[in-house]
Amino acid sequence: MADANEVHGNEERRPDLVDGLMVQMARGRVAIGVAAFAAPGVAARVMGAAGGKDPARDLVTRIFASREIALGAGYLLSRGRGRAAWARLGLAVDALDTVAGVKSRKPRGGVRGVPLWASGGFSVIALGAAGLGAAKVAKDLTG
Repeated sequence: MADANEVHGNEERRPDLVDGLMVQMARGRVAIGVAAFAAPGVAARVMGAAGGKDPARDLVTRIFASREIALGAGYLLSRGRGRAAWARLGLAVDALDTVAGVKSRKPRGGVRGVPLWASGGFSVIALGAAGLGAAKVAKDLTG
């Protein structure tokens, strides 16, 4: 996406709002991913996990971080059909994250679920990202 207006023939095209928001979301994915990879304990606590040392939690957080970095960088580094494919992948991940956030609230096997503020906040963010991704996919399909 060009930052300045693009000119095609005699027609001036302004960058699309959905495309601009997708670029900002991709940048956010990279930033969050880098921060979570560098400080997995802090990132996990922000998402509602218990404090203290937990190597397994840190591993899962870094896996999440790697995924966010890849989705964001893939979108930012691609154009055209490649960018459309990255948008679809992001939509799928964000939709699954929304379900995961909702399911994390339910207690299982005597273990309490994730606190409502964490599961609710995460689910709302994931749902918003999925909504933006769905708008981008729809725009790509309809032109």
